[in-house]
Amino acid sequence: MLSSGTPLRVAATRLAAQLSRSYAAVAETQQATPPAPPSPPKRNVNKMGGWQFHSYGDIDELQYSDKLKMPQIRSSDECLVRVRSTAVNPIDLAMLRGYGATLLNTVRCKPGDAIEFPLTLGREFCGELVQKGMGVAGNEQLQLGSRVWGVVPISNTAGAHAQYVVVPQSCLAPAPKELDDNEAASVLYAGLTAWSGLYISGFLGGPCGATTAAGGGANKRVLVLGGSGGVGSLAVQMLHAQGVQVLATCSENAVEMVRCLGADIVVDYSNPAQMEQLSTYAPYDIVLDCAGQGGQQAAELKFDFRQYITFSSPMLANIDKQGICLGALQNISDLLQTNVRTATQRGGLVKWGYFYPAAHGIEFLQRLVERRKLMPQIDSSFNFAELPKAFERMKQGHLRGKVVVQLKD
Repeated sequence: MLSSGTPLRVAATRLAAQLSRSYAAVAETQQATPPAPPSPPKRNVNKMGGWQFHSYGDIDELQYSDKLKMPQIRSSDECLVRVRSTAVNPIDLAMLRGYGATLLNTVRCKPGDAIEFPLTLGREFCGELVQKGMGVAGNEQLQLGSRVWGVVPISNTAGAHAQYVVVPQSCLAPAPKELDDNEAASVLYAGLTAWSGLYISGFLGGPCGATTAAGGGANKRVLVLGGSGGVGSLAVQMLHAQGVQVLATCSENAVEMVRCLGADIVVDYSNPAQMEQLSTYAPYDIVLDCAGQGGQQAAELKFDFRQYITFSSPMLANIDKQGICLGALQNISDLLQTNVRTATQRGGLVKWGYFYPAAHGIEFLQRLVERRKLMPQIDSSFNFAELPKAFERMKQGHLRGKVVVQLKD
């Protein structure tokens, strides 16, 4: 007779056999299934990619890094933008070489802080608004995630040649839907330069012209020197939209393009006979120098004008050479001497024009774009990794519009 413990021993034996088979199946499955790959390291959200330079020089001074510190909002009226497209302007190349360093560093550096490097260039951009200061919370036009365009003031050490940029809300606005990212990134710096030259320096539109940027075009005649470049091509369109009679100079192969932008008469600057024709239409209310000729050349013109406005003033160069105080005195002397000579020979005044980042200037340009009265001209486009090539194209000159750079995620 079996003892009473026999059924328990049989059950235990069966249970042990089942567990053994289960462990064997699990082990076989683990051997057949390869181990999961390690999780990729998390991206450091406080770092970004961008181009900087640590000393003045040529294009080879530009260095790319993907470990740059992301700019931070430090004022309640600032916004953080993820850059989609940006542009290269002549001022970027000039600043890379040290142009304006004395005055610009005084503006950028805090009291007691003599550190000026590294610097990131880039004056304009189109991108996505990702963060805004408390003072911008009530601005319903600037919504998080919205597409915006903007400019970078000279007080910023960090420009738009990076994945992120911080700017005041006054330098930012919703990007027009009529333009793609590259086009939107190529308007504001050149457009505000042309706008300030015409409406602030040139007083086009009268006492309220700088604020409203409206009117002032009737019965006016303006000559644009260099009508095919970034500033000149936008100036031609702005003037045409205001009803101004527009004449422009450019190279022979750009004549048709400038004519299509709205210029009534286009002259090849390399053709002496055609340049002589400009005297036929004189005097001009404004001669807008977008070709870099400078105020000294105003008296050499063969026709009369009321105002000659140039964006190639010696102001920053004089301060670089002589310091702020002596340089300022030299600027006064240069401008007075130029005007005495010009007023005597041509009957007009020479004025210096500058880029001026103003909210009402951006609004003016936005209205023109929305009315399809202004369309930027793109000379060439580069990927972000090719930014030095974009500088090379700028360095070559004879541009047909703007040089733009597109960033990728």
